Amino acid sequence: CSRQVTLQATPAQAVEVQLKVTNRAAQAVTVFVVDGGTEYTLTTVAANSTEIIPVRNVAAGSTVTLRATLADGSRSYTRGNVVLRGVFEWEVP
Repeated sequence: CSRQVTLQATPAQAVEVQLKVTNRAAQAVTVFVVDGGTEYTLTTVAANSTEIIPVRNVAAGSTVTLRATLADGSRSYTRGNVVLRGVFEWEVP
């Protein structure tokens, strides 16, 4: 008598990547992450404040570009070649 046993691997727990964004501008900024040509809107950070933002849809260890745009659209700030691991700190501007 033989019996077939199927084993299923437990999915690896996702590594959470976060951005700690300090906005020193006098108005809010909307924060984006660009990964492989796809841009994801993360959140809006209020003027003169700091926020820790979870980054979803982007694998830990990915090299991305960060972008923050002022609420009135008058200016954008970018930071390229960012490797996302753990918590990455970024000051704008």
